[in-house]
This record gives sequence, structure tokens and C-alpha cells, in this order.
Amino acid sequence: MLTTVWRIEWLSGSAGDFHQRELPDVITPTVWWFDVDHSAVALGSSQPFSDVDAEACAQAGIDIVRRRSGGGAVLLEPGDVVWVDVLIPAGHRQWSTDVSSSAWWLGEAWRSALSSLGMPGLSVHTAPIRHTEWSRRICFAGVGGGEVMLGDRKVVGISQRRVRAGARFQCAYYQQWRPSTHELVFGSSGPRADELLDLVAPVSAPAAAVRAAFEHALNSLG
Repeated sequence: MLTTVWRIEWLSGSAGDFHQRELPDVITPTVWWFDVDHSAVALGSSQPFSDVDAEACAQAGIDIVRRRSGGGAVLLEPGDVVWVDVLIPAGHRQWSTDVSSSAWWLGEAWRSALSSLGMPGLSVHTAPIRHTEWSRRICFAGVGGGEVMLGDRKVVGISQRRVRAGARFQCAYYQQWRPSTHELVFGSSGPRADELLDLVAPVSAPAAAVRAAFEHALNSLG
């Protein structure tokens, strides 16, 4: 039997509150599972608010929030997306000073977990960042180190925030992918729904099974 070496926390609430949650002064290996209770679009740390259509979002009841990790926006809707943060301290066995490869291990944990649930053919992106026409605005339109792919479609997105004490990796996968809602969020200057259809490979396994498999994969890594 594996010994649990990760602290597991379950949280729910607004996406804005979760993304602004402070890191502890002393970081230990921790997993924060988060259930968003209200639709929101989370902009990357330096992404301009002008990337989204604020009026359309307000009319649709979609909050606009900012996360502290980089990259493009992620649409968070209850029941459609699973969000989890993984924290490690500097000096942890999976810690790397090379930012470009620092999430590869985490991608391998996701690949192992999802493969065990009957999702074959997954790969972890270990090449340079892949940019596309919409990747500056939409997280799942580009591919970064450690992210999990099924062919050319993204399965798990990963961004990170690094501080002196350690790193916070923010991970998301979709259970339902809704290009039409993304078209609404980004407005007339953004992509059309048909341009986004093939960006994502949703995960059909129950969220509880994915959580158990992912935690097992993390414990296997130590």
C-alpha cells in the first residue's frame, strides 16, 4: 500500500476567491481540489481585460476574475471543468529550476492517472511552447510544457506561479467543452465557435475516479 505524502484539501466557492488564495509561508506537498460555484472566466496574470467581452459576460452571469499564474483565459463553469492546484516546496524531489520543464513530472502524473481510467494514446508535451492564433487569449488554444495531449487536442492544461518558497501548479481539464460559450465570452474580436471545436479532448471518466487516480499517481511519484 502506498503511503500518502500529499496533503489533500477540498474547497468550493467563487473562482475569484480561490485564485487570490495566498500560498502558505511554509509550502508542503499539497493538492487543492476546487469546485467553482459560479461561472467565471479566469484571465492569466498579465492578460488584459479587453481580451473578453465584459458586457456579454455580465449578461450571461459569467464573472471575470484574474489568476496569479500566467497564460490565457480559462472558462470555469460548474460541472464542466475540474480545477486542481498542486503545491510543492522548493527542494522537493520534483522541483526544477528549469521553468520550461518544471511541469513535466506533473503531466506524467496526469497521463498515468487518465490512462488507468481507459483514456489511451495520451502524451506529455516536452517540446517548446506551441503558439496558435488564439493561444494568447485562450489557455487551451496553445500547448506548454507538461500539458497532456491526445493527438493535437489538449486534455489537461497547466499553468504555474513560482515564489521563493515553492510553486503552485494550476491544472484544469474539461468534462464538457463548449465552444459556443467561449465565442460569447471573447466577443466579436475573438474566435468563432467552429474554430474551437477541435481544441479539447474532454475527460469522460467520473470526477471522483479521476481524483482518486490522480492522487494515487502523485503518491507513486512521492
